[in-house]
Amino acid sequence: MTTEVSKTRSSFYRRLYVAWLIDSQTAASVPALMEATGMPRRTAQDTIAALADLDIVCEFEQQAGARNHAGSYRIRDWGAIDKQWITRNLRQLREVLGYP
Repeated sequence: MTTEVSKTRSSFYRRLYVAWLIDSQTAASVPALMEATGMPRRTAQDTIAALADLDIVCEFEQQAGARNHAGSYRIRDWGAIDKQWITRNLRQLREVLGYP
């Protein structure tokens, strides 16, 4: 029996997972997030923008000498979020979100 996950919880988990992907440099750009999760570009962009709602400070760093927004995101501050909890619960987050 599969337990239905609320939109609030799945949205929260998606933000945590995206922040973890960026912080670990596993996927620190929109195209890399799309590849790692299968989410559409707009969802990836909206999720990055929504990190601020959780007091997670995420900033884009332009690649030196590059044009057209070449670069990557960095997590500057996790706010009240315990990133160790995310690391310990990665499998659960992926399962709930349906990500590989």
